[in-house]
Amino acid sequence: MKEFLLLSLLFLTASAGWTQVPPAIEPRMYDLIESVSSARLEADIRHLAGFGTRNTFSDTTSSERGIGAARRWIASEFQAISNECDGCLEIFYQRSMVEEGSSSRAIRDVWVVNVLAIQRGSRYPDRYVIMAGDIDSRNSSSTDAEKDAPGANDNASGMAGVLEAARVLSAYEFPTSIIYVGLSSEEQGLWGGAHMASVAVEEGWDIVGVLNNDMIGNIEGVDGVIENNTFRVFSEPTPVTETDRERARRRFEGGEVDGVSRQLARYVARMTDTYFTNLEAKMIYRLDRFGRGGHHRPFNDAGFPGIRIMETHENYTRQHQDIRVEDGISYGDVIEGVNFDYAARLTAVNAVALAGLAWAPPEPDAVRIGGAVQPSTTLEWDAVDDPDLAGYTIWWRDTTAPQWTHSRFVPAGTTQFTLEGMVIDNFLFGVSSVGKDGNESVVVFPSGRLRR
Repeated sequence: MKEFLLLSLLFLTASAGWTQVPPAIEPRMYDLIESVSSARLEADIRHLAGFGTRNTFSDTTSSERGIGAARRWIASEFQAISNECDGCLEIFYQRSMVEEGSSSRAIRDVWVVNVLAIQRGSRYPDRYVIMAGDIDSRNSSSTDAEKDAPGANDNASGMAGVLEAARVLSAYEFPTSIIYVGLSSEEQGLWGGAHMASVAVEEGWDIVGVLNNDMIGNIEGVDGVIENNTFRVFSEPTPVTETDRERARRRFEGGEVDGVSRQLARYVARMTDTYFTNLEAKMIYRLDRFGRGGHHRPFNDAGFPGIRIMETHENYTRQHQDIRVEDGISYGDVIEGVNFDYAARLTAVNAVALAGLAWAPPEPDAVRIGGAVQPSTTLEWDAVDDPDLAGYTIWWRDTTAPQWTHSRFVPAGTTQFTLEGMVIDNFLFGVSSVGKDGNESVVVFPSGRLRR
């Protein structure tokens, strides 16, 4: 009797055109979170700080001090990780020469060297999600290569997070490639990121998003606040590479805060809400901190999605400072200023976001929308060709809402859908792709008008 009822239910489901909705929760994410080790992060941060200084102009030949020793150690750690996963990482250096006088901080010719490790995707090997940290450090002077600049939080914490994410994620396989990278010369003018972004443009990389981690270990703010249950996500509103036509369209159709980087930031915030307890991603509607910069910016300048992930409360006595005690205040970016459990939680946020994007199908292309002077809104998009595609999620929110708030799933094979009774003027809309395992792409904001 039970078998008959089950067969009857399956028949009715198929005949009615119903489809199975993918799961809302991906259980593997909890395993990723549990796998991140604060002890390993502490060991890595201590090791990086132990090089004394990692200034761009520091020693490159010593095995114990300077940026050369640091980047060789990072490469060796990537190699050790790769050995554990049967050679799953492609490890290499990316070099560029910055000539003396090319900028105010280029005090002499210097090689800028990034360290990359690519975990190649099984289905989309040339499609990338990227986690970045900075190798270099500085003291009160951006060009002082002699005095100590341990850079424990800025940015050994972010670089250690990249290494730890590689350890955790290399135990899994993904359709999309993941790049783990240490970028150099952030403190002199974002030189390492600028070079990597230029290579990406020249070689036509398909970049889903760049998660730049810059200072993820401090919980004691210069404002006196101690807080370990929030972090900031900085993102620019729209790409600087948009055309005049795209800008004009946005003026009349909306999307002032819906560029590709802002959608990536929303994705990280939503994943944090879904998989973490007592941790909040604070969306900051800025490219970066006021008047300051980070290594996601060169990718943004090239039109790629990129965000900055960092602590909520900075402590400026521990940033860009010579190590000293002055008027009873201790200055310097030393190991005592890093909270390793907090760094582990933010590393886990990155791991979950990277995994979700790398497991998900590609986002839908050419999303179009229509509904002017209509009682309904229609969205249309190009089909995503992926064997694990379950369907698409249509998202909408109030025009003043910071995050997508409402959704409707539609099965694979659907490339147009009408939301009846929804006036297009009152909401903003987007579409994402969803895999059979529930992993979902970033939301794509409409880039064209659907004409009826």
